Amino acid sequence: MKSFFVAAAVFLAAFHTAAARADTDLTDLFQKEQIALKNVPGRHLKSLLTRGDVRAKPRPQSVKYTRSWIDSQPKAKGDEQWRCLAEALYFEARGETIKGQFAVAEVILNRVKSARFPSTLCGVIKQGTGRRFQCQFTYTCDGHKDTIAERSAYERVAKVARAVLDGATGGLTGGATHYHTTAVNPSWSRVYKQTARIGVHIFYRHNYRTASN
Repeated sequence: MKSFFVAAAVFLAAFHTAAARADTDLTDLFQKEQIALKNVPGRHLKSLLTRGDVRAKPRPQSVKYTRSWIDSQPKAKGDEQWRCLAEALYFEARGETIKGQFAVAEVILNRVKSARFPSTLCGVIKQGTGRRFQCQFTYTCDGHKDTIAERSAYERVAKVARAVLDGATGGLTGGATHYHTTAVNPSWSRVYKQTARIGVHIFYRHNYRTASN
């Protein structure tokens, strides 16, 4: 009988030691998580909480940069960030190839990922709007009313925007954060690094690294 109580005492002592060790490990883990969160820049922590549709998502396995593929996708829908991207693609690239539309969307996402630009899609697209020669996307300050007259074209670029937000982007522009059409030759194009040419757009990366290159 005595041996039974001795064994029980040993077991209880071992149990309490293991429990104490587990509590210590959990405390250490919690402290490390707190330190890690404190080291995350405030801008990026805020963007993680407010970015909405811009998040890590698996890339669709069967994505194709063709009109037939995009037309076969279900009608697109989403939040404000999706609507901002769809609108930008409509006014900036609705006449482009499907691949070109994906490329323009990729540039906008590259800006979101860069600390040099706003941390949301709407923020990037509307940056400088209302200030002469300060807007980043011409249609936001060209003085014309932003009327979507070509409904079928809008529905198509809206699907592109949806696919991009679901992960169908990356690698088309080499981390570009700027682009222009072949019809113009802006002065900055002689300074920035050209990374790709797709359809009527030429893509560039500034002489600094972005989160996507």
